[in-house]
Amino acid sequence: MFGYDWESLIWIGIGFGGQALFMMRFVIQWWSSEKAKKVVIPVAFWYFSLAGSLVLVIYAIHRKDPVFIFGQALPVVIYLRNLHLHYKGQGRSAAS
Repeated sequence: MFGYDWESLIWIGIGFGGQALFMMRFVIQWWSSEKAKKVVIPVAFWYFSLAGSLVLVIYAIHRKDPVFIFGQALPVVIYLRNLHLHYKGQGRSAAS
């Protein structure tokens, strides 16, 4: 199919899957903001960001693309930190 072997097609599927996860974060953010009638960044935004980046890092490592690896791996730390701050803040507000 299109001159690709099955392994290549699987990796292309993984790459597109990562892109789809990453794109869904914007759909979720838009939908949440529309419902709230104000700009909202739901926690699902960070989960989709993290999942999309991790899948894309795996894809980039497979492709041996250092620019792509760096561009997707560095934000993983930020997404993890934002999730940590979210749950840390929830515990703080629950204790109040």
